[in-house]
Amino acid sequence: MSDNENKSNWFHVDETQEAQSADSPHAPLRDDQRRDALPLLTLAFGWGFLVTGLLVGSSLGSGLYFPDLLRNAMWGNIVNFVVGGLVGYMGYQTACNSGLLYRLTYGNVGAYLPVLFLAALTIGWQGIVVGAFGLTWSGSFDSPLFYPIALFAGVLYTLTTLYGVKGLEKVAVPSTVILALVGLYAAWFNVDKAGGWEAFLALSKTAATKKPLSDTDAINIVIGSWVVGGVVMAEYTRFARQAWVAIAIPFVVLVATQIFLQVIGAMGGIVSGNFDFSAYLMTAGVVVGTIGLVAMSLALWTTGDTNLYLPAIQTASVFHLPKRVTIIVCGAIGTVLGLGIYQHFMDWIDQIANLVPPLIGPIIVDYYIFHGRHYDTSALAELPAWNPVAVLSFAAGIVAAYAYTPSWMASGLWGLLVSMGAYLVLFGGARIFGIRLGYSKVRG
Repeated sequence: MSDNENKSNWFHVDETQEAQSADSPHAPLRDDQRRDALPLLTLAFGWGFLVTGLLVGSSLGSGLYFPDLLRNAMWGNIVNFVVGGLVGYMGYQTACNSGLLYRLTYGNVGAYLPVLFLAALTIGWQGIVVGAFGLTWSGSFDSPLFYPIALFAGVLYTLTTLYGVKGLEKVAVPSTVILALVGLYAAWFNVDKAGGWEAFLALSKTAATKKPLSDTDAINIVIGSWVVGGVVMAEYTRFARQAWVAIAIPFVVLVATQIFLQVIGAMGGIVSGNFDFSAYLMTAGVVVGTIGLVAMSLALWTTGDTNLYLPAIQTASVFHLPKRVTIIVCGAIGTVLGLGIYQHFMDWIDQIANLVPPLIGPIIVDYYIFHGRHYDTSALAELPAWNPVAVLSFAAGIVAAYAYTPSWMASGLWGLLVSMGAYLVLFGGARIFGIRLGYSKVRG
């Protein structure tokens, strides 16, 4: 076989090979491809342990009194959990990944919009994790070690993601125990260093005056930090064998681990004044500090693989490419972004909070209201090119989030509700007037 033929085959989808893989992006999973509860929940725990939670906790801790921080963090995480739970159940029921679900709502061509949009955001997250790994081990963006370490992380994440979901589990399982133990120690260490609980609360009250946050701003920060995870939850819940696992996965990712990390991040920042998790752990001694660095590296590795797996699966599904190709392409872009995007972490979160929730609104309404929690996935080949109502509803949600949001509501949640309302009115109106959007097998 010639070199040109080899290259052509590398970019060509082998339908038989993809069908036999553990996580084909081009069709719903078969029953035998579903996975046991424990590995999936362990993976969820590892996925949820992203450095994002620590940084968000640090940001909240510098602007909120600790009891207020807990309340606002819980509200923001609950919003993300509701989104993740709704999407996760769809993934479980249909056995479809996000790319297939977007096609069922937006149409074959219309799905390019949400998939490319989400791919750009998750690749950006990949870049943030690459940069975070470089910062963790170099200690500074100005260090000559930052760039080679970040590049190493990008290559590591790309190569390990090629092994698919089984590879992610192998990384997630050992990191789970280490991360939990280090986190619990960090919580005790910071309260003890402050001089007890009352002394810690006094420090929190003082720290909150430096950069005060409103409740809605705080909730929006929390929503923005993980709403992308909620939107793409079907990527993992499609592997679940029971409904409770499909709901437990987003709960573990979007509530349990986030509250845990946000609290630890806030405590570290309040007590030490340094919002770098690995840096303030080093004050507890070399041994604990080293364990902290290892734990952080495992968390970043798991998250890096996850953030790369998501856009690779989605783009492979929509553009009908082998996932090995999309993993390499997305991994390379994320690695390059990692050399500079991490420095704009909070700006990234703020934009995500406004842009992502409206994207999923039409899908939730389409599936749960207009299709009675049932998509006929056997009709994927007959999908229309566009569902214009979905695109218009998405646009309406974004405009609402940026142009006007009630003072008592987070903009991300407002954009989601507007997109859902717009789809409900527009799609329902089209049905009343006999305008068919889609095809008979799915749209009834």
